[in-house]
Amino acid sequence: MVLKIAIIKETRDQETRVAASPETVKKMTALGHEIIIESGAGLGASVSDADFKSAGATIAKDAKFALKGANLFLKVRRPTEVELKLIEKGAGVVAFFAPASDKPLIEACAKANVLAFSTEFTPRISRAQSMDALSSQANLAGYRSVIEAANLYGRSFPMMMTAAGTVAAAKCFIMGVGVAGLQAIATARRLGAIVTANDVRPATKEQVASLGAKFIAVEDEEFKAAETAAGYAKPMSAEYQAKQAELVKEHIAKQDIVITTALIPGRAAPILVTPEMVANMKAGSVIIDMAVEAGGNCPLSKPDKLVVTENGVKILGCTNLPAALAADSSALYAKNLLNLLPLLTAKEGTDFAPDFEDEIVKGMLLTKDGAVVHPSLQG
Repeated sequence: MVLKIAIIKETRDQETRVAASPETVKKMTALGHEIIIESGAGLGASVSDADFKSAGATIAKDAKFALKGANLFLKVRRPTEVELKLIEKGAGVVAFFAPASDKPLIEACAKANVLAFSTEFTPRISRAQSMDALSSQANLAGYRSVIEAANLYGRSFPMMMTAAGTVAAAKCFIMGVGVAGLQAIATARRLGAIVTANDVRPATKEQVASLGAKFIAVEDEEFKAAETAAGYAKPMSAEYQAKQAELVKEHIAKQDIVITTALIPGRAAPILVTPEMVANMKAGSVIIDMAVEAGGNCPLSKPDKLVVTENGVKILGCTNLPAALAADSSALYAKNLLNLLPLLTAKEGTDFAPDFEDEIVKGMLLTKDGAVVHPSLQG
């Protein structure tokens, strides 16, 4: 039985990415799989139907035709309720499900008897690095966050010496040093800014220094144990948060650009920049809040809207920065899915046969046999 893989146009707001590229389509068809792509699915990522067709895909006139008989459904964002009704029972769906924020959809997937695999839950192990879609997208998001900041900032990033005088370099503060934060540091440095950064995980101090930035943090005993085995930040005590907030308050008042990236999976984003801190910032300063979709690292930020405070600080909450780089983000995401494919197919042949004993498949699986099975979604 040939594995039939369906890819359709993303229908959620402001989503321009697509879950395949001509390169991955070519490789999947070479493996013997049948690829059905809805007409226009790649246009937002600068990929035409002709590009997909020449790579070996069949073009379907709409989502209904693309999904008919498909064993595996590859998406960027979680399916809508309308799309879910078109999916065959027993089929697999791989996407960014945002499981913590849309539990009713996960329950609907179980009721529809589909196998839902969440890319957010790709285990952070060496073997899964090539499948880690969160990292591939966060890398581009970190870059784009600095470009957005530079666009809003009314001054130059690098120091410039001219006959008319010297233009001072921008001071840029990156809060949260994960994949996005590290790329933001590197990008801001390339643009010539003076960069500082902070994170509650002690291992990031060396990473920050390696990129030529200065590390800012309260380095007490709690700080030294503030990282989970999976590499995520632990929730910090109220006492530590108060000490860190005081340090940040003093530092942030001197900054021109602040980019916040702090997220804890399954939890509301931690508050890093308070209204009081914003009130102490200079007119014309810019805050880019990359965690706004999870509540925001700054309470004043609003999803995808520019907020200008009374003291002239510009705050932009960005919900989907990778979509602003759709061609590159789609290509990377498509490769993540291609690398995952061997774990979802039979060792011999091309049948849809997920290896449910594999720790990567186990980690990503949300629903199976009509039930929600992921431990984090129980109860």
